[in-house]
Formats: sequence, structure tokens, C-alpha cells
Amino acid sequence: MTTRVRDVMSAHTTSVEPMTSLTRAARLMREQNVGDVLVAYDCDLFGVLTDRDMVLRGVAEGHDPEATNVGSICTRPPLVTLEPDDTTDHAVELMREHAVRRLPVVEHGGCPVGVVSLGDLAVEEDPHSALADISRARPTH
Repeated sequence: MTTRVRDVMSAHTTSVEPMTSLTRAARLMREQNVGDVLVAYDCDLFGVLTDRDMVLRGVAEGHDPEATNVGSICTRPPLVTLEPDDTTDHAVELMREHAVRRLPVVEHGGCPVGVVSLGDLAVEEDPHSALADISRARPTH
């Protein structure tokens, strides 16, 4: 049986507007225990900001996290996205092809409805793998 993205994605995503400071985004990521936020205006996906983006494009470049907005360092369109009815096999193919660990899930012309991560797929596809175990574990921070 083919598994659909809607069955494994995280539907409770955290999003921020492009003018949000890096500091505020980092605090939201900590509070929500996530490694990424969607950057959006209502139903318009502007980009994706990961903890890695914050470190490599923000901190490592010497940007002031209070004065720098997420819109200036997030990954911006064209973004690789999935739809809820796509298969998890397709999600794996896209992650491999584009060397990413998370993909936004969109519907109705690009309205973000979730995120699917490498961990989500590991739990579904190989529930006994080390990555699946790590993905299911409670955070230690």
C-alpha cells in the first residue's frame, strides 16, 4: 500500500512573517522543539528557515540576530514542495535530488499545510532504524 505525505507530515507547523527577527524565530523554534519554520504571509509561502540557515547565513556571516529579519536569510523560491497526496516515495526522491532534510507541504496553489522531514519518513519507512528511534525520542533540552 502506498503511503501518502498527508499520513506522515507534521501538520502543526510553526510559521513566521518575513520581517520577524532571527532572535524571535530562534525562540519559537526552541519553544516548539522544531528545526525549521515556514516563512509566510497567510497562505503565501515566502520561504523556509532552518536552524542551519540561521547559523550559516546569519551568525557565521556576522548578522545581528535582533536586527536581521528571517526574510533576508531564509531559503526562498523556487522552493521544492510536496502536496498532501504525493507519495512518501516521491518525498524521498525529492530529498535525495535536492539534498534537503525537510520539505514544505502545500495545497491550493501553494498554501502551506505542513512539513515532512527525513525523520518523519524514517519512522514510516523503516520504524526500526536508528534515525526512526532518534526521531521518536523525547527532546533532551
